Amino acid sequence: MQTLLMAVDRLTTFAGRFFAWSIAVLTLLVSWEVFSRYILNHPHPWALDAQIMLYGTLFMMAGAYTLAHQGHVRGDVLYGALRPRTQASIDLVLFVFFYLPGVLALTWAGWTYASESLAIRENTFSPDPQPLYPFKFVIPAAGFLLLLQGIV
Repeated sequence: MQTLLMAVDRLTTFAGRFFAWSIAVLTLLVSWEVFSRYILNHPHPWALDAQIMLYGTLFMMAGAYTLAHQGHVRGDVLYGALRPRTQASIDLVLFVFFYLPGVLALTWAGWTYASESLAIRENTFSPDPQPLYPFKFVIPAAGFLLLLQGIV
């Protein structure tokens, strides 16, 4: 069992660190687009779509990593003053009634959303359309990682 727990932690840590590099890519992309638009007077119609998709990917894929490293915001005003047993009871109730159904719904709806997008080969609505369906598969992937990390 310990091997499984460590494998899930390694997977989510790898995903978080891998997608953290998208911050550098996103910074370069935004900088290039600003330079190209204002200095060269040659904007790229695909750049905004690429920035949005890259940021969305980063945001979604960082969730499980943040959960693994206990980095999510928590309302500690009352929670911190409670006994550890009471905190554990609250965590269990919140997990069963809010976290688990929410992440399952995200994963299920994300899979449906991405599958429908793939079926029609959905593209963006920009002058230079980019394929949108590969990025929609990030939603169920992130939900699956969140589900795994939450169970662990």
